Amino acid sequence: MDLSILYRGPLSSCNYGCEYCPFAKHSETAAEHKEDERALNRFVSWVSNRDADNISVLFTPWGEALIRKRYQQALIKLSNMARVQKVVIQTNLSCSLNWIDACDKRKLALWTTFHPTEVSRASFVARCRELHERGVRFSVGVVGLKEHAGEIEALRRELPATVYLWVNAYKHEPDYYSVEDIERFKAIDTLFPINNKNHDSLGRACRCGESVISVYGDGSIRRCHFIREEIGNIYIDDLREVLRERRCSNRTCGCHIGYVHMDHLKLYQIYGDGILERIPKG
Repeated sequence: MDLSILYRGPLSSCNYGCEYCPFAKHSETAAEHKEDERALNRFVSWVSNRDADNISVLFTPWGEALIRKRYQQALIKLSNMARVQKVVIQTNLSCSLNWIDACDKRKLALWTTFHPTEVSRASFVARCRELHERGVRFSVGVVGLKEHAGEIEALRRELPATVYLWVNAYKHEPDYYSVEDIERFKAIDTLFPINNKNHDSLGRACRCGESVISVYGDGSIRRCHFIREEIGNIYIDDLREVLRERRCSNRTCGCHIGYVHMDHLKLYQIYGDGILERIPKG
């Protein structure tokens, strides 16, 4: 069985304070960190015992995880497991990168994000160049706020040409972008218009729940992060009885990690093996 898992544990803290970011603004207690570590270690152990499955993992923490050593160790362990095909994590890239040398870099990829209000462009680009030199596959993203357009254009010029820079559309305000704004961001990211809409999804075929699932710290399974219904638990249920084709029950889907798995959009043809790390083919 080939299975992609989006894992999100109890972690809900971040070392950045971006106003536009939906991630939780929470300072965790030592006990909460311990619970997150316990859940993470249990998940990694479960993956290690799935000898008959080919598993890919994308960590989508509700905060910044890579500043925590436990997540660095989890990526090291997972990337070195024979049946793990790929391990990816969303990160603001503010952590040390030395742990990467212990990973199987053929399987490791990073989904990185630049936050202009929290870090200088020069510092972020230096980190990206270090990743590039270490031979790590990664994408770079930034929220497409209009006031940051010049900074995003400068980032595109300074990143290695082979690195994909994606722009996440800001959807909190209706009609936020003018035609000129859209063209400006499209010149940076040709896939921006796809992200700049909420896709009709009700009743549409989606790989979520069949070959892609979201897993939480207690092992509960949802078909994706955006449908709250639980369909099982990895520590209790036989996945062969849980996984099946399911039509989307939401009216629309506006987040990349959701709509990218909708069949009618044909985005697997665009991203190929780079679905989880958000890197298009070519």
